[in-house]
Amino acid sequence: MKYYAGIDLGGTNIVCGLLDEQFQLLRKLKLPTEAAKGGEHVIAKIAGMVDELIGQQGITRKDVLAIGAGIPGLINPAEGICNFAANLSWRDFKVSEKLNQLLGIPVFIDNDVRMYVQGEAAKGAGQGYPVVFGITIGTGVAAALVENGKLYYGGSYIAGEIGHIRMDGEESLCGCGLTGCLETVASATGLARQAREAVEKGTSTIMSSMVSSPAELTATHLSQAYDQGDQVAIDIMTHTGKQLGRGLSYAVTLLNPDVIVIGGGGANAGERLLGPMKQELQRLVLPMYWDRLEIKTAELLDDAGVIGSAVNASNRVAE
Repeated sequence: MKYYAGIDLGGTNIVCGLLDEQFQLLRKLKLPTEAAKGGEHVIAKIAGMVDELIGQQGITRKDVLAIGAGIPGLINPAEGICNFAANLSWRDFKVSEKLNQLLGIPVFIDNDVRMYVQGEAAKGAGQGYPVVFGITIGTGVAAALVENGKLYYGGSYIAGEIGHIRMDGEESLCGCGLTGCLETVASATGLARQAREAVEKGTSTIMSSMVSSPAELTATHLSQAYDQGDQVAIDIMTHTGKQLGRGLSYAVTLLNPDVIVIGGGGANAGERLLGPMKQELQRLVLPMYWDRLEIKTAELLDDAGVIGSAVNASNRVAE
């Protein structure tokens, strides 16, 4: 039997898994990233985790066909280079080369969101659908497209930045430098911002009594207020869901996916957010798109990136 290793690298934690050729997750380790200690330290730590999993399985490095890794940032998968990752303080960092030198196993890297969607397409909510459009709602909003098991990259490996579609009526400054981006609204931070601004304006809402300072409000507080019938919270969720639906309408019309898989912490809002999103999306796209479209929440949680990275490594090593 042969194996793959899949890695989900974040600014806070590294998750490393060992998978069989059917991409069943056999073993998994999770350790702090310790990004402040530098890229070489992180790479050495990943290599140690891979070796530990190999030892636990009672196999050798020769039994591992390839290693895949998902990294948060701008990635050149063809060269195996992380061009920029803010959370890791990496710039033009030769990840594949460095990890291969330590382990002697082919290494293929990619963006973490693409690996998340690849995992959901292969073994999660998108399994069995030819064209899978996946979107993650967290601190920001990002997306990826998988068609018949293959990722779509665009001309320079940066396709999928749906969070930076500019939305009519939105004026908040985005971290990218633009104003009114989708992720300034339809993200965990965007939801928290709207709640904070409502309280700061003196609007009557139970959210003002939930925290000692408006700056402490989170998307979770917003959901709690929504469930207690707070009209301000309901209005924020409804507006946000509609904006998300508008953003997705562009993707649906251009890409014609079979399924949209929604993941990330924002998916925890459930129908509070997804209900108005679906209504707006249905209103804005032609019936020939909507009538065949499935919308599902992600199923694999923290395992999606690990599985997707292994699937990607399998695809790449076979090229």
